Amino acid sequence: MATGFPARMLCCLALLAASPVHGAPAPAFDIHTVLDVGGPLRPGDFVWDEEGAPAGRAMIVVDLQAEQLYVYRGGVEIGRSSIIYGDVDKPTPTGTFPILGKKAQYVSRKYGSPMPYSLWLTKSGVAIHGSEVSEIYATHGCVGVPEEFAELLFSSARVGDRVLITNGWMRDVYG
Repeated sequence: MATGFPARMLCCLALLAASPVHGAPAPAFDIHTVLDVGGPLRPGDFVWDEEGAPAGRAMIVVDLQAEQLYVYRGGVEIGRSSIIYGDVDKPTPTGTFPILGKKAQYVSRKYGSPMPYSLWLTKSGVAIHGSEVSEIYATHGCVGVPEEFAELLFSSARVGDRVLITNGWMRDVYG
């Protein structure tokens, strides 16, 4: 497990997420610095490095295709994690979602599964939360990240921050 890399890669991008939140377009945001971690992370790996990042609201992007989650603040990538997501019977929804609520310790009433450091994205129970991240696991529509990363994300993200769940995020930058 990686805990952070000081190296950053600079790029200048102005992005507009086209996915709707209840019919409204997602806000544009600029990304000018990304973490240089040498490629996609393996299952269970993550990086977190806030050094030099400005204060402000988080923007979280989940790339289902790459099985990665990216966290930005003030245009600077501060975190990246491998993920698990919903299987074909209970897929993870795509689109742009505000964080509706947070709960540090939660157990799913429906499945009896622990969901530590939950960030709720939908009223139907889809969340980003701590999980064992392995190629053999899937969720019931949620986004699972390593628990240590989930704790860092939980501390950094606020209710109202935006989460974009998509496929093929910035392939020209992240490969």
